[in-house]
Amino acid sequence: MFKLSKKADYALIAVKHLAMHSQKHACSAGEIAEAYGISGTLMAKVLQKLARQGVVQARHGAAGGYQLDREPGQISALDVIAAIDGPVLITSCVTNHGNCDTTSKCSIREPLRRVNDSILQVLSTVTIAQLSEETQDTSLVELRS
Repeated sequence: MFKLSKKADYALIAVKHLAMHSQKHACSAGEIAEAYGISGTLMAKVLQKLARQGVVQARHGAAGGYQLDREPGQISALDVIAAIDGPVLITSCVTNHGNCDTTSKCSIREPLRRVNDSILQVLSTVTIAQLSEETQDTSLVELRS
């Protein structure tokens, strides 16, 4: 089953929160954690990793906290997820890091690579700006058959 880690979930929540509050002020890890009932320590670690990866920036001082490093329309869901979890893979054979024991007889490697590419394409298409819109539109991305 393809599933995001809890840290990636929290990172998306945090980045959306920062996008929605970007005009007001920098937000602290504690403020974001409290708003969503998440551990403050875990949120701080997530935000620190996002800062190291250039998704958010940390501001120090009295008005300190975190802010987005780019406009919400320039940050994709994939940017956030990859900053926390690394490359998005549905199976280890999708990478070019060598062969598994069944490579010579595998009949699903290429189809799974195409599925993985499709997932990456969708995640890179959905922006934080789209996730932050207050509409009830459930079709962020149209999947074609």
